[in-house]
Amino acid sequence: MFRSLRTEILAGMVGTFALIPEVIAFSFVAGVDPEVGLFASFVIGVVIAVTGGRPAMISGAAGSVALVAAALMRAHGLDDLLAATLLAGLFQVVFGLLKLHVLMRYVSRSVRTGFVNALAILIFSAQLPQIVGPHGGFGPGFGWQNLAMIAGGLVLIYGVPRFTTVIPSPLICIAVLTVASLLVPMHLRTVADLGRLPSSLPGLHWPHLKLDWQTLGIVAPYALAMAVVGLLESMMTASVVDELTETRSDKRRECTGLGLANIAAGLFGGIAGCGMIGQTVGNVRYGGRGRVSTFVAGAFLLLLTVILRPWLAQVPVAALVAIMIMVSVSTFSWGSLRDLVQHPRTSSMVMLATVAVVVATSDLAIGVVVGVLLSGVFFAFKVTRLMTVESRFDPATDTRFYVVRGQVFFASADQFAEQFRPDETARHVHIDLSDAHLWDITAVGALESVVAGYRRRGITVAVQGLNPASTTLVERHAEASLLG
Repeated sequence: MFRSLRTEILAGMVGTFALIPEVIAFSFVAGVDPEVGLFASFVIGVVIAVTGGRPAMISGAAGSVALVAAALMRAHGLDDLLAATLLAGLFQVVFGLLKLHVLMRYVSRSVRTGFVNALAILIFSAQLPQIVGPHGGFGPGFGWQNLAMIAGGLVLIYGVPRFTTVIPSPLICIAVLTVASLLVPMHLRTVADLGRLPSSLPGLHWPHLKLDWQTLGIVAPYALAMAVVGLLESMMTASVVDELTETRSDKRRECTGLGLANIAAGLFGGIAGCGMIGQTVGNVRYGGRGRVSTFVAGAFLLLLTVILRPWLAQVPVAALVAIMIMVSVSTFSWGSLRDLVQHPRTSSMVMLATVAVVVATSDLAIGVVVGVLLSGVFFAFKVTRLMTVESRFDPATDTRFYVVRGQVFFASADQFAEQFRPDETARHVHIDLSDAHLWDITAVGALESVVAGYRRRGITVAVQGLNPASTTLVERHAEASLLG
């Protein structure tokens, strides 16, 4: 048990160091001081360790939520942003109570793979300004010494596990590179150069806003967007961890847990957050499996940024870049490159489209939505091709028999209707739907149109074989009786 607890604690500490650069970077994206994002990540991490539904998942104030928050921050300021954070958390609690997490069932494996790969690319690309400088050209603090430290960090991260796994190699990387930078004078950027670090513990903060309909009209749209985007990223991250650990998570509890965590973050003057897949993958890779690692990731962040602030400030950014590169490499699904030629082309197209949209927009939510829509279109097209109508004519009875097989719904309804020929000379038509299923009112409308076309020409029509669900749909929505 002690060994397991030690592993959880050390894995959580790795997650903390992976949190710091991304939280600070997204704080700038959102237009708030780094301490706002760091405090929010501490509160979210600690609260969701208790309330969340996916053990070992690390959440913080970063991701696409920051992109939504940035627009509100620029237009209205911090108090409106904090109010939106509180309302977003409330929305998420309601979503959890309404069991809206079931919508994740419509996210295909191809979309999840694209989500993971796109995030790995974004994590790596986010490190480039710390490698070559914000404008390229290797300016002050971004020269060969910085490159050498990053390379040395990667050697430690990937080399140390060959000799020992008692202490996670990223922590050894942090310690060795920090000591090296203090002993050997080098032009390196440190954590202190990334932005102002907290100098005191967070306190309760209530937005100074007038509570009226005008304020709600400003805040609510942003809050809803933050809630949806945050839940989407968290649910996707939880699904990835489910696969990595071969366990199941309680996604309904994760919805409400994230909502409670964001409400707490807003009360302590922080911005909303969500699940962070890169940091979570790092945590899982180094043995994090339970809630302890999630709690440590948040608590250790507060310890580092407030109590151990002087030491944290001296950590070279190169060490954090090395960790984030490792996280990027670990996050990317390398097997998906092989699957591009082995999986169906439609699945590969969905995965590539998800990656392309996310990388182009830097918005994970938009990429996932595009991927889901493409999956739906391809699925509908595939199901449409499986719908068939067979026809034969019996001259003895002057009857045309139709046998329908497959699924009739909005995407296949037109194809279904085109298979019938109202101008034929048969006096009787028999439509057998025993091996078919009508899914929606579009399908009912198509069947109704076919039957009406025959009856206008004086041809008797008998529709038989409808299953109970299709029969109920027809009886409720058809304008005239179709069965007989």
